[in-house]
Amino acid sequence: MNLQELNRTTYDLVASLGQNCDPASHLRRHQLRKFSMPLDWVVSTSLTDVNRLLANRFQGYMDLSNMQVIEGTSQYVDEFATVVQKTPSYFIKDMHYNVTSVHDFPIIPNQSWHYTYHVYKAKLNVRIQRFLEETTKSKSTLFVRLLATHDQAFELQSVLRKFTNGDFKVLIINPIANLQQVTELDWGLDQVCVVQIPSTNNMKEWDYILNAIKISP
Repeated sequence: MNLQELNRTTYDLVASLGQNCDPASHLRRHQLRKFSMPLDWVVSTSLTDVNRLLANRFQGYMDLSNMQVIEGTSQYVDEFATVVQKTPSYFIKDMHYNVTSVHDFPIIPNQSWHYTYHVYKAKLNVRIQRFLEETTKSKSTLFVRLLATHDQAFELQSVLRKFTNGDFKVLIINPIANLQQVTELDWGLDQVCVVQIPSTNNMKEWDYILNAIKISP
């Protein structure tokens, strides 16, 4: 599938399957993101783990017993806050699904990262429930994933055929060092469109890809 075929559909839902924050950020910038989703603001290095997470319908995702602090810090983000707080945040990894929260757990002096866990988990559960409900009732969904191999994309297509009731398509965006422009690839997968973009300074390439995507009100 190529971009021209991908863009023939007006989608009920455009859903980020992450890798890092870029897909959610760019979808929001283009007003293609209707609500916060469970893979928006995390790092999910391997699509294989995301496929397993989807196949399990998020069962056990970010359960406290699976989570631990790993090296690294970022900035705490509350996307609905009217005032941005410059507060550092922990890297907290779900060791079962190999997904890392980087913006959800503020570093609070004299407090463990557990201190805000229950607030975070309640928010995450709302996102999961809405994601499951909306992907179930959507008649046409576009899933957007940054970074995937052919085998992972093939597996994702198989998982989504069981996960969704309506029509769906997958947009895979692979960053490539030293690439100069958007390049389309044919992986021979009926419901998957694959494009390569430069790995840095790629705002205009994201715009080129997303400008033509249409979503229903």
